[in-house]
Amino acid sequence: MITFETVSAHVHAGQRITPDEALFLFASNDLLSIGELAAVTNQRKNGRNVYFNVNRHINPTNVCVNRCAFCAFSRTVGEDGAYTLALDEICCRAAEAEREGATEVHIVGGLHPDLAFEFYEETLRAIRQTAPALHIKAFTAVEIEYFTRISGLTVEQVLQRLMAAGLGSMPGGGAEILVEHVRNKICPEKISGARWLEIIRLAHLAGLKTNATMLYGHVESYADRVAHMLMLRTLQNETGGFQAFIPLAFQPENSDLKLDVTGTSGLDDLKTLAIARIFLDNFEHIKAYWIMLGEKIAQVSLAFGVNDLDGTVVEEKIGHDAGAQSPQALTKDGIITLIKKAGKIPVERDTLYHPLRSF
Repeated sequence: MITFETVSAHVHAGQRITPDEALFLFASNDLLSIGELAAVTNQRKNGRNVYFNVNRHINPTNVCVNRCAFCAFSRTVGEDGAYTLALDEICCRAAEAEREGATEVHIVGGLHPDLAFEFYEETLRAIRQTAPALHIKAFTAVEIEYFTRISGLTVEQVLQRLMAAGLGSMPGGGAEILVEHVRNKICPEKISGARWLEIIRLAHLAGLKTNATMLYGHVESYADRVAHMLMLRTLQNETGGFQAFIPLAFQPENSDLKLDVTGTSGLDDLKTLAIARIFLDNFEHIKAYWIMLGEKIAQVSLAFGVNDLDGTVVEEKIGHDAGAQSPQALTKDGIITLIKKAGKIPVERDTLYHPLRSF
């Protein structure tokens, strides 16, 4: 029989908890005790350090051949609001980010039906030439799969060509919920969960670090969340290539799913972050994505096992198109203040979690 005492004993002993124990925590209403266990786990890994970076998001296009039910960002060719940035505009934004002290540019976009694979290679090379100090974190597993379709190349060949052009790491988007019956409801046109995992595995084997996300608060169950995290934990056992886990709170406002779901609560957000910290014992970092959580819940999450607040971001589109009410950007000083007021130590990092400066 699972009890809170037995789960607590496992956590304090540094032992891995089981999926059933994670489900037990999700069913519990004792949020503060769950948070305490997460804080113990995080203290063991990261002490009082909370990481952030100075980064900028660039979404080259919102034109996409997929129209996932949860997504308010994508458009079809010619639709009102559809856009595709010219290469010089992308480079201009990257150069501006570098001038303002960014160490990373984060690039994801739609699956444009008319752009060749070479466009993405050229984009990376142009950014590398224009802003050589920036680390380029770009392209989800979904985009990598699409590049294989439009190029006729294998995943391995696509990755090698992108790395040669300047790709430094990959984000963790496109995972949504890896359980197939959920994907069939929210993104049937997207690659399967198994294919997402395989592409990420190949990226790790190629030497690329990635993150991993989980979109929660829509039609999935607690069991689906745990199954998703178990798949990630299993792959991390094999490759060690994941850097951070990022739960993404679903924003229903402008989504086609908005009539069916209401999104998450602050209690659910904190519980999910905390259980992720406890369950994903082979992940070093749990990130609170303030864009979707809001600044206050992100700050409180630092007492619930979170040790990363992402970055300054600048001009985030995907979450805001869906209805996120957070600012488009936070200043470096703003992030530092959030962390300090939570009683933690702000640590500016680069994309690969090398500390650059503590405050």
